Amino acid sequence: MEIKPMIHKAKYTYEDFLEIIKALRAPEGCPWDREQTHDSLRPCMLEEAYEFISSVRIWEETGSADNMCEELGDLLLQIVMHSEIADEEGLFTMEDVVDEISRKMVRRHPHVFGTTEVTGVADVLNNWDDIKKKEKEGKTWIETPLKEIPKEQPALTRASKVLKKVNKVYEPILNYDASLDRLGESLEALKAGGSEISQEALEKEMGKMLMELSAIAAERKIYSEQLLIDCVEETIKKYEK
Repeated sequence: MEIKPMIHKAKYTYEDFLEIIKALRAPEGCPWDREQTHDSLRPCMLEEAYEFISSVRIWEETGSADNMCEELGDLLLQIVMHSEIADEEGLFTMEDVVDEISRKMVRRHPHVFGTTEVTGVADVLNNWDDIKKKEKEGKTWIETPLKEIPKEQPALTRASKVLKKVNKVYEPILNYDASLDRLGESLEALKAGGSEISQEALEKEMGKMLMELSAIAAERKIYSEQLLIDCVEETIKKYEK
């Protein structure tokens, strides 16, 4: 591609961006971009995702969406970089990524693109799960229901997902009152141990309490990760107004 015309464009397009990434990865491109791999870029993907989430909060607080736009661009960069690396490795292309997600959205919304009738969100979600289950049939890399939940997810989010999956696939374990009772038992154990409680016992009871709080969040459809984020923000505002 010709590099110089890219410098003076009044408005860049999606296709321009794909070409820019190809240029960065080319032999005469950027040394840093050229040496990146799927593995080396994993931290970048996580960081950019969190920065976008932060930009949503900034928009809610200030009304400015400039940061949201910028951070979505940074996320797009990660997606295109991974796709370009995969293309170079003969795995798949960006076009394959777009094709795959487009087919998935059409396939999982038969009430929009087909003749399936739904009466509400519950039907939509049930259809989604059923279709997702059928999609996995025959795939060699299928994992068990619990192991398919990524370990890399934040712990509170993963805990809620694991508990919801157990409740749906294995046995009904989500019960608000039962979770409150178990929370009370752990609190009593902490009180009984007092300030002399061993570190091991303290950590054990705190872990159990976090799981019970995650169970309540799972049952009540609460995003516990966001709750803790909000509480941390309130603490920061309290001391740094």
